[in-house]
Amino acid sequence: MHFRNFFFGIFTAIILSSVNISQSQDTLKIASYNLLNYSGNNASKDPLFRKTIDYMQPDILAVCEILSQSAVTNFLNNVMNVTTPDKYSAGAFVNGPDSDNAIYYDRVKFNFISNTVISTTLRDINMFTLVHISTNDTIKIFDVHLKASNTTEDQQRRLQEVNALRNVSNTFRAGEEFIVLGDFNIYSANEPAYQRLLEPDVNVDGHFNDMYSMPGNWNQSVYSQYHTQSTRTRAIGDGGATGGLDDRFDMILNSNGIIQEGKIKYIPGSFVAVGNDGNHYNDSINQRPNTSVPDSIADAIYYTSDHLPIYAKYKFDNNPISISSISSEIPDNFRLSQNYPNPFNPNTRIDFDIPDNSSYGNLSSRVTLKVFDILGNEVETLVDENLSEGKYSVDFNASGLTSGTYFYRLTAGKFSFTRKLTLVK
Repeated sequence: MHFRNFFFGIFTAIILSSVNISQSQDTLKIASYNLLNYSGNNASKDPLFRKTIDYMQPDILAVCEILSQSAVTNFLNNVMNVTTPDKYSAGAFVNGPDSDNAIYYDRVKFNFISNTVISTTLRDINMFTLVHISTNDTIKIFDVHLKASNTTEDQQRRLQEVNALRNVSNTFRAGEEFIVLGDFNIYSANEPAYQRLLEPDVNVDGHFNDMYSMPGNWNQSVYSQYHTQSTRTRAIGDGGATGGLDDRFDMILNSNGIIQEGKIKYIPGSFVAVGNDGNHYNDSINQRPNTSVPDSIADAIYYTSDHLPIYAKYKFDNNPISISSISSEIPDNFRLSQNYPNPFNPNTRIDFDIPDNSSYGNLSSRVTLKVFDILGNEVETLVDENLSEGKYSVDFNASGLTSGTYFYRLTAGKFSFTRKLTLVK
């Protein structure tokens, strides 16, 4: 496999009673869309794509089947940024060996960091890394377009592509926040590629979680509300697949870190296949009535692509830790208590005291409380804020960590103290 790299809250006054404090929290849409070999040369499609994007209002949009840098730029200028100029930017694009992936993001809400390419025997998989500006949360988004068709050979090709993906995701630390989305071309929960995506490996946390349990073949009416392809029952001259809605090809799968309560969290029940009302099995989505979207949106989706766009909502929060004032008393000295309970699984509480700053001269009010593994690697920041004098309690959830010995360190100005805690699962 070949890699190519490119380019907690503001704590206000702590009052006497126990309170939860959170500075900044955003609920944002992350979307995926197969653009059906978008070249930017069919100007009649751009206003229709624009209707769909304006209707969805994604904060991040990852696309596949886009053909060139000029196509990426055209989609940005003539679709994404027409209604609200300069709202979106495009991430760095890599022109791969087949049709490609690209990403667009709200430039006020996100900074783009990198596009890391995972090469496969067919199409590249792209890992887009972005940072949410107001919370400084980092998310990694794998954008895939796996091998199409349903022969045994095709299924094995998809498995090879997923193995290349897992070779990367398996290198992440426990609790890392990442997702995979795109056009998977998977037909069944029994497919090796799908099972590999969800398969936990020993001592690593690189697998994904499906938001839905859907045993067996997905091409059946009982799963009609989840189907994303095809939007049409007959050809309309743009090369798109036909047959009506009967395949669940487009998905968003989440890492353990995303489904647990942390800095970035998937909001349960928020997944939407735009235009699927559950009543168009083996039918065109613009066959009236469509109860999920206006007729104009159903028509726009029908005429632009053979896939439905999809999205899910995520909470970005730079202070998922609950910190409370436990007393109005001003302490005389610093104190870092032993966590309780200890050993623990997976929740524990850490108490600490911050004395009056005037007693300590030039003491900074900046306080950090961090957790480290036995090798000294930082695994969690529980507190990184300006705190006034007082007694504090922090709840720590270690569900994203493996069993073992860890250390937590309180630092304030020149004061630093470390204690040991033990996670037993």
